[in-house]
Amino acid sequence: MADLTTPALPRRRRAALNPRVAIGGAGLLLLVGCAVLAPLLAPHDPLEQDLFSTLLPPSWLAGGDPAFPLGTDGLGRDVLSRLIYSTRVTVVVALVAATLAGLIGSILGLVAGYAGRAADQALSRLIDVWMAFPPVLLSIVLAAVLGAGLGSVIAAIVVIDWTRFARVVRAETMVQARMDYVTVARSLGLAGPAILMREILPNLLPLILTLLAVEMGIAVIVEAILSFVGLSVAGDTATWGGMIAEGRQVIRQAWWVLAFPMGCLVLTIFAFTLFGDGLRAAIDPVRRR
Repeated sequence: MADLTTPALPRRRRAALNPRVAIGGAGLLLLVGCAVLAPLLAPHDPLEQDLFSTLLPPSWLAGGDPAFPLGTDGLGRDVLSRLIYSTRVTVVVALVAATLAGLIGSILGLVAGYAGRAADQALSRLIDVWMAFPPVLLSIVLAAVLGAGLGSVIAAIVVIDWTRFARVVRAETMVQARMDYVTVARSLGLAGPAILMREILPNLLPLILTLLAVEMGIAVIVEAILSFVGLSVAGDTATWGGMIAEGRQVIRQAWWVLAFPMGCLVLTIFAFTLFGDGLRAAIDPVRRR
């Protein structure tokens, strides 16, 4: 039967006290807070242009303006405001794309790992073919075919990254299916779907949660790449990838236009990875031994 030796409350307490979960979770809460409260936090409209204030440095440097704490870009738009509003696209893509990829991949992995040789071989061959394509190139091609837009970005990420979940969940399901608790469940007359959902899946949740957190970071990277090449959301929507593309053109005159969105991107990915790794270390009984 599913592992019931660790009470839920102590397990949650362990997760909350884990420093990696605390640090990563704090970063993710900050990210979500910025996305939700962007109109209140941003000092300016992210699309507002001031051609008399182009490429102003951050306020603490010579020539900076306190009205623009992190400076302005080539069109006089406030860098800080654009960074804050960019979190909206980041959060939506990370949550929706990673969740859909995880749901599809985990279901296929569970079925292939438990159903038997035919289903396992069919999924394995499909994953091999799918992973033969370079993921970044495939995402660019898919986004170009589907057209620019948030929905296209999410669809491209899901189509590419469901294999990451399917491969890992399939392998772990095969291991769990040979455990004694599954044999006992079969002897009690439980059907295959009931065993998968009630017995095996709870033991895979720590692994799936870790993969989900890592996948959110990957989704953020893919969205930034697509924004960089102009295949993400509309051009007037603030995104970190779009800001990096703009900053690359003026790197010699205004390093801050490139540096700040890159810093936000790196810190966000670090927070997702730290949170996922810490969460699994806290709630996975195998890693706690």
